Amino acid sequence: MRLAKQLAHAGVASRRAAEALIAQGRVQVDGETVTDPARDVDASSRILLDGTPVRGQQRRATYAVHKPVGVVSTARDTHGRPTVVELVPASDLRLYPVGRLDVDSSGLILLTNDGELANRLTHPSFEVPKTYRAELGGRSIDEAALTRLRQGVELEDGRTAPAQARRVAAHALELTIHEGRNRQVRRMCAAIGRPVLELRRVSFGPLQLGALGPGEYRRLEESELGLLRAL
Repeated sequence: MRLAKQLAHAGVASRRAAEALIAQGRVQVDGETVTDPARDVDASSRILLDGTPVRGQQRRATYAVHKPVGVVSTARDTHGRPTVVELVPASDLRLYPVGRLDVDSSGLILLTNDGELANRLTHPSFEVPKTYRAELGGRSIDEAALTRLRQGVELEDGRTAPAQARRVAAHALELTIHEGRNRQVRRMCAAIGRPVLELRRVSFGPLQLGALGPGEYRRLEESELGLLRAL
């Protein structure tokens, strides 16, 4: 098995994140620092991450979490801020977030130790839809503003793909995107002259935030995992 895939199966990180860890020289195999994610390993290989042995494949688990504002979407934070992983008391599992929500945003985020699933849900080629509810400043939202969002807007890192946009109140809209650029919804709204005052992700693919309150979580059922894998 490829080293990056083995790390993902062990719940260390998603496959892409595992490849980055390997490239940074943080992984050793049988006493040798390895930087090639395609390195073959097997059950007899002794794998260390930052000097700590990597355990075998964990039981797979995925949770839906309502991330509150002020919580960072990482497994660890060097500034001591609360992390989304700390919201789920699953001490026997090495969970990590699927994608990101910026610290000033709230809403639905997934935690998992299933590297293959995380890779599928975050890889741009799969175009997993994510829907956000945004409360906006500036003048009320008109059809011209919605049309611009639907057609895509020009940002400093290129034009966005067409999005689904609908007004839910004079200063609130729901926006569905298929990309995962940094702070994309905030930048799209700023580009049409409506700064985001409050942002919440309400769906991720087929999953809905629903009645989960801030800081609450639930483990996904097999039927829900099947829907995610089918995306």
